[in-house]
Amino acid sequence: MSNTDIEIVVDDPTAPDADSPAVTSNRAADVVVNLLLLSLALTLGYDNWRTGAGWEATGPQPGYFPFYLSVILAGASLYGLAAAFLSRKEARETFVTQAQLRRVSAVFVPTVLFCLATQFLGLYVASFLLISGFMRMIGKIAWWKSLLTAFVFTAVMFVTFDIAFDVIMPKGPLEAALGR
Repeated sequence: MSNTDIEIVVDDPTAPDADSPAVTSNRAADVVVNLLLLSLALTLGYDNWRTGAGWEATGPQPGYFPFYLSVILAGASLYGLAAAFLSRKEARETFVTQAQLRRVSAVFVPTVLFCLATQFLGLYVASFLLISGFMRMIGKIAWWKSLLTAFVFTAVMFVTFDIAFDVIMPKGPLEAALGR
């Protein structure tokens, strides 16, 4: 027996429950995603048709290539919709359970809030809050370690981007008060 045949099983105490009820099926998720992509393709196709999707004497108009890319995206979306409706297996399989969705939301919701906070607080303050919050709430790391790590990381980002490379980053009221 080689070492590659040995299976190592490690229990994860934070793993979602195996008996958690299903939220949605693979088919429903496929249909929703394909409908969103189809609506994006139609919107982009219309807009590029409006700006010019033809060929002129000097070459393609501005919307030529994006229009045909949106046609390809629409075709792929329609194929995905047909495949989702014709597959019996997809309708039975669980896409996500409540426990899994709770774990994903624990990361997704703070990330969306980070994006919103960046608009009002600036990149560095929002990053500090996100890093320290994730470390404390999800990682269960001590407050002082979370705050110290977030501060050091944010300070390194500030020195690297704002001072060393002079990259324009979203600023908030704290940076304005410090004269940056």
